[in-house]
Amino acid sequence: MKAYVTMLGRSTWAMINAYYAIVMHKKYYPDEIYIFLEDIYAEKIPKAVGALKIISRAFGFEPKINWFIVEEANFVDADKKIGKLLKELKEKGFEIAIEITSGRKAVVAGALIHGIPLNVDHVFYLAIRSMEYANRPYMMIPLHVQILRDFVGDRE
Repeated sequence: MKAYVTMLGRSTWAMINAYYAIVMHKKYYPDEIYIFLEDIYAEKIPKAVGALKIISRAFGFEPKINWFIVEEANFVDADKKIGKLLKELKEKGFEIAIEITSGRKAVVAGALIHGIPLNVDHVFYLAIRSMEYANRPYMMIPLHVQILRDFVGDRE
């Protein structure tokens, strides 16, 4: 079983495009997706979930999608919620990918503080070298301005 833990921050496109790139290029097809976001971005959930479903179906799978809302810039809240989830997933034997592209600092910190010691399998980040392309669908972003990194998986 595969779990995909992602973050939704200022840019919904960043989260969606990172997912598209990971599914397409890394062939990472999660069984379950968990979205963490701060309360000020709660209105973005319907669009984000809809996009994740569309991309997943296009690649022939349908993951279960859940989300958790944390208080804005509350490192303790993010740390507790993300840490609890990651520990539960690890205990259940999931392969775990954390995707940090769109995440705000409190949420990213909470994920990495727990994810690295738990030896998660992937920490993904999609960098776009030019903001000119930041708010476009993935397939409309030239490949030469994209850098998809797996800070854990690419070390091997």
